Amino acid sequence: MEIVTIGTPLLWLGFTGFVLAMLAIDLGVFHRRAHAVGLREAATWSVVWVALAIAFNLGVYHLHGTERGLEFTTGYLIEKALAVDNLFVIYAIFAYFAVPSAYQHRVLFWGVLGALVMRAAFIFAGAALIQQFHWVMYVFGGILVVTAVKLFLLQEEGLHPEKNPVYRLMRRLVPSVPEYHGSRFSVVRDGKRVATPLLIVLLLIEWTDLVFAVDSIPAVFAVTSDPFIVYTSNIFAILGLRSMFFLLAGVIGKFHLLKPALAGVLGFVGVKMLIVDFVKIPIGASLGVIAALIALGVGGSLLFPKRESKASAAATSARAAEGGA
Repeated sequence: MEIVTIGTPLLWLGFTGFVLAMLAIDLGVFHRRAHAVGLREAATWSVVWVALAIAFNLGVYHLHGTERGLEFTTGYLIEKALAVDNLFVIYAIFAYFAVPSAYQHRVLFWGVLGALVMRAAFIFAGAALIQQFHWVMYVFGGILVVTAVKLFLLQEEGLHPEKNPVYRLMRRLVPSVPEYHGSRFSVVRDGKRVATPLLIVLLLIEWTDLVFAVDSIPAVFAVTSDPFIVYTSNIFAILGLRSMFFLLAGVIGKFHLLKPALAGVLGFVGVKMLIVDFVKIPIGASLGVIAALIALGVGGSLLFPKRESKASAAATSARAAEGGA
């Protein structure tokens, strides 16, 4: 399978330079001092990243036509939706390790930087495999369908960061201290360099992104075979992940129907990959189906809030009674 890309070497270098410059401004100017990210700041940065993605998309439309423009839009929408699911895991990790809010942005910043490298490697490897071995498309499609089924059936399963293999390996092999030392990932204790809990959290988040990349990158390859479109849509979605986390952290639990909606998205793009040689689904139709599924998940969650369990309600009532006493 021959892959045609709009990404010239100059475009790849220019886009990568732009991303690194934006990250440098973010950390070196706006977040030079560790602080808790407020709702207003998170909303502002969310608008900035979405606006930049839209501007880039308009450039793709103008320079390379409607087909490529729709491919970027669809890929970005898929990645953005799956990023929201990723937030559930990040939220659980921060809660489990009681990460101070002032240091959460720093962890997410370095997590995003690692994700850029990992995803670039995944995308280049995926594109090379698809070009050399067309049957890899069927493998990717099968992975997505299986993941969709698991996501739908196990959506109520709790998150247990302490069971993560990276966490267990880190505790065994790397000397660490139990307390935080500001925003530092390691400190010197008794003449030896040891890790702080912040480094463990960072590694868990990197592992989480690696796991999600296994699903999300094949999903975008279902709508476009252009590595540049896959990469840029991925990166723009990831760059907005940090601000989206702080914007949605307080209400993320309310989107209880998002997981089955995302399962539907993964199932749809997986089937699309499996039937690619028999049925061609237009990119516009794909965009419509994916947008509709996400809208149903978000809108349904808001229209039909999740009912609180009896045990949860009893616990809330007990806390309220204690507070009144």
